[in-house]
Amino acid sequence: MKFSRSEFIPVRGLQYHVRHWGNEDAPKLFMVHGWMDVSASFQFVVDCLKRDWHVIAPDWRGFGLTKNPGVDSYWFADYLGDLDAILSHYSPDAPVDLLGHSMGGNVVCIYSGVRPERIRKLINLEGFGLPSTHPEQAPKRYSKWLDELRDPPGMRAYSTQAEVAARLQKTNPRLTDERAAFLAGHWSAQNARGEWEILGDPAHKLSSPILYRVDEVLACWQAITAPVLWVEADDTEAWRWMGPKEKARVEIDRRIKFIPNVTTAMINDAGHMLHHDQPQALATLIEQFLD
Repeated sequence: MKFSRSEFIPVRGLQYHVRHWGNEDAPKLFMVHGWMDVSASFQFVVDCLKRDWHVIAPDWRGFGLTKNPGVDSYWFADYLGDLDAILSHYSPDAPVDLLGHSMGGNVVCIYSGVRPERIRKLINLEGFGLPSTHPEQAPKRYSKWLDELRDPPGMRAYSTQAEVAARLQKTNPRLTDERAAFLAGHWSAQNARGEWEILGDPAHKLSSPILYRVDEVLACWQAITAPVLWVEADDTEAWRWMGPKEKARVEIDRRIKFIPNVTTAMINDAGHMLHHDQPQALATLIEQFLD
């Protein structure tokens, strides 16, 4: 297992935790994780990279070891602001190679259209976007958000770290005992009562009152100038919100067509956490694309 080191940098008023692998003089590869995940999630795919890379992976605000901003709601645009600050810190002048998974994939795709000059090559792992919305949904969405503010969500605590690992394996049966134990050690921490708490702010679980305006998102995707590698898993269910698989496939393909220079790839025998399930296959795709 390749060694990683931690660093804390100031980002928009927060102490951001950033994980590094590899020689600082090696080519930089930025990786950003998804919802309710942490930067250490990329350990297995980093282990499989054959070339010498300086991999830089932050914990998003309110996840992992990055400070909780003390808010009752999180706003998607803040991830773009944080990413812009992080890239400016580590690569102020040169365009970067950037990878994002799930929520992180959505962030990097939008960012790459907003700041196309900052991206050399882009990799989106299962960042399909959210369901399309309509203006008529707004009143109920605002109402739901206000109701949730009155009764904020919580996060379950676990008696042992082994229980955390078992929870991860329940979500992803492909996860080996060894990998589950490693992830549990980074995904949770022991509190004063001796319980293991997930390193994710419960406020992330609140519904957003802001509708997902897919046309605006796709306008950003259409403005991407960098080559893009779009990677899916053959056994994913991340698209289930779109309805039946056939309908989902049509919508996913429609969205992909908005990206001007895109290559698509499928990872076999993998679910949504494809970087856990098939890290070797994914690492091979990444290095072939970036070469």
